[in-house]
Amino acid sequence: MSTQILSDKSVKGDVTKASKSARRRQWTDLDLNLALHPIRKDIIPLKDDVAIKYAVRNLLLTNFYEKPFNLGVGANLRALLFEPADAITKQTLRKNIVRCIKAGEQRVNVVFVNIVDEPDTNSYRILVKFRIKEYDAEQDVEIVLRRLR
Repeated sequence: MSTQILSDKSVKGDVTKASKSARRRQWTDLDLNLALHPIRKDIIPLKDDVAIKYAVRNLLLTNFYEKPFNLGVGANLRALLFEPADAITKQTLRKNIVRCIKAGEQRVNVVFVNIVDEPDTNSYRILVKFRIKEYDAEQDVEIVLRRLR
């Protein structure tokens, strides 16, 4: 009677899904809302796709010259709030968003950017839909840019 040794090479079937899930990295980020865990009384971290979603949101809300030694990081969206609300400003917003995500967040690909001008409230409603490369999942971030005065 012989004993049979099973190794990775002897596994039958489609192993590509198993190898992809085994190599998946886990992403964590700090929740800026600082929500406390009810039992541990510690800040609850964001994980995986939620962490990437908030990283994209924070990157888009960053203006130029806000990060020391990384002066060009960010989408500089607030600076475009005081430009005329026309097609050129919308195109510039879209171009800044796509450039910012391509340069600052290599974990995602932009699917589309929808910008709606709301002249009654002096604001822009921006919806960015992106695909997370590693998880092959689509997420979206909605940002409302509003003038204070």
